[in-house]
Amino acid sequence: MRKIATCAVLLTMVGASAVLGAESPRRTAAELMDVLMWNREPIGGPFALVDHEGNARTDADFRGKLLLVYFGFTSCPDICPTDLQQIAQAITLLGAEGDQVQPLFVTLDPERDTVARLAEYVANFHPRLIGLTGRAQAVRAAADSYKVFYEKVALGGSDYTIDHSASIYLMDRSGGYLGFFPPGTSAERMLTILRPNLSKD
Repeated sequence: MRKIATCAVLLTMVGASAVLGAESPRRTAAELMDVLMWNREPIGGPFALVDHEGNARTDADFRGKLLLVYFGFTSCPDICPTDLQQIAQAITLLGAEGDQVQPLFVTLDPERDTVARLAEYVANFHPRLIGLTGRAQAVRAAADSYKVFYEKVALGGSDYTIDHSASIYLMDRSGGYLGFFPPGTSAERMLTILRPNLSKD
């Protein structure tokens, strides 16, 4: 399948000067987008996180379904809720076939996005949307496997935001990478890619 995206969107400018908690040099958003667009490295992989009901979850729990995987954070002012609304709408428009697709929202802000906060947040979008959080290292491992760029950026005092890429990943029933939708993709556009894959074993 031809890859679906052409660009990534960051919530604020990449390379902001006030980055908190930088552990070591990481690849830039542009470098990771290059990997994603041209499938230069494996995308996706095992993860061990906790869902919005407090249950331990791994990637293996979702075998047998197509996955729409989205990385963001609950304090995101616009891009995350807009994309999650479109994901939810696509699942709704599929009707009964929507049961074959599992939407996942993985927080990039585990410090603030507790199980309780995620539970309240995902309820705003779709009853089948699963929110995932965990320890910072587990979130970083999941994000790295999907080639997600994110950084914690100071806003003043103790407040901060998260700069991040905002692609919607489509994974097959065995966890393999099919492609991705760029941020702002409409539900109707998602359906043109989802429907042909629903008919595949």
